[in-house]
Amino acid sequence: MSNYFKLNELNTNIHTEVLAGFTTFISMSYILFVNPNVLGAAGMNQGAVFTATALSAAFGTLMMGLYAKYPIATAPALGINAFFSYSVVIGMGVNWQTALAAVFVASLIFILITIFKLREVIIDAIPSDLKFAISSGIGLFIAFLGLHQGGLIVANKSTVVGLGSFTTPTTWLTIIGLIVTSILMVKRVPGAIFIGMAVTAIAGLITGLIPMPHHVISGAPSLKPTFGVGVEYFSHINTIQLWVVVLTFLLVTFFDTAGTLVGLAQQAGFMKDNKMPRVGKALMSDSSAMLVGSILGTSPVGAYVESSAGIAVGGRSGLTSVVTAICFILGMFFSPLLPVVTNQVTAPALIIVGVLMAQSMKRVHWEKLEIAIPAFLIVIGMPLTYSISDGMALGLIMYPLTMIAAKRGKEVHPIMYALFFIFIVFIAILNVK
Repeated sequence: MSNYFKLNELNTNIHTEVLAGFTTFISMSYILFVNPNVLGAAGMNQGAVFTATALSAAFGTLMMGLYAKYPIATAPALGINAFFSYSVVIGMGVNWQTALAAVFVASLIFILITIFKLREVIIDAIPSDLKFAISSGIGLFIAFLGLHQGGLIVANKSTVVGLGSFTTPTTWLTIIGLIVTSILMVKRVPGAIFIGMAVTAIAGLITGLIPMPHHVISGAPSLKPTFGVGVEYFSHINTIQLWVVVLTFLLVTFFDTAGTLVGLAQQAGFMKDNKMPRVGKALMSDSSAMLVGSILGTSPVGAYVESSAGIAVGGRSGLTSVVTAICFILGMFFSPLLPVVTNQVTAPALIIVGVLMAQSMKRVHWEKLEIAIPAFLIVIGMPLTYSISDGMALGLIMYPLTMIAAKRGKEVHPIMYALFFIFIVFIAILNVK
């Protein structure tokens, strides 16, 4: 095992990798409950979606670990699942079966462009400064996610966002977890993030803010209501409107995953000469997971930013992902225990990981405005638009313009000019009502 995953070469060990894998799972286990709720709004069977979510996450994560050998987990992506239910099914009046077929078609196209290495070429073409900006932007995004989920930042009609209420008891769980985790991180205690999450969960159980589970083990719900439905309704993708839906599923997943992979690779120190080793295998892993997910019965699957929690604990090899995948499989049978991992338990971990990822900003050439402006738009755009792909769009549209203004247009890779037009079309599609 040590030789296969090259643990010594990566300066890690089995204990660290197991801890990292479990930490990643705990950080993203909420998707097992959130995804069924979101897709349930579209009329899908929540039990079947629960099982499809767990299995598609396990499949993609296992491939990422055994095939690509990266400590990166995959699962049905947040945001695009809301687009599936509220925009496509409820907004456009498309039945969920046809919407699932659109995901299936998008996944087939996704695999084709991966086989022809189009995704790999695009990722390699992004300048190193913008890659650092993407990593930092994801850091701010997940920190904002943690602050919001933990109750420290809330919506405010007057100022858009504002400070949360300290009279809300559960907010104090986040505060306690953040203080404990911060102290442990500063003291460089191994597994600080995981220990902080454990302390927060225990505090919640003791105070009654997190309910004690009534059961420990339960059977996994049947896949029958959703399995193969996307394939069965393949022929229903026969209108311009539905092809726009397919294109939206494709583009959002494409750029969300590209940004996430780049950001996580930067955080873990995998980047070499501005390139991500084995990126083709990583891309094939997530595109295959999207295809499997569409057959099982869930919205698009992609790489998860919460993998950064496991990386921060020390995960550096594919063994981390293998452990996470096993946890997803076991999670189907221990679902009564998973509600203990509330938003307040995972929030401190996301905030601290955001701090770690934001350190990439120091490697951006801020003194050069032609670089600083698009980099800043990426960094600030991701948390403020609540979308990795939207934040990338803002920066990558601006980049060729500022480089031309600085008379450095010839230094811009031709693919970056192509992305300029692609992102303009991408934004136009997202704004089609």
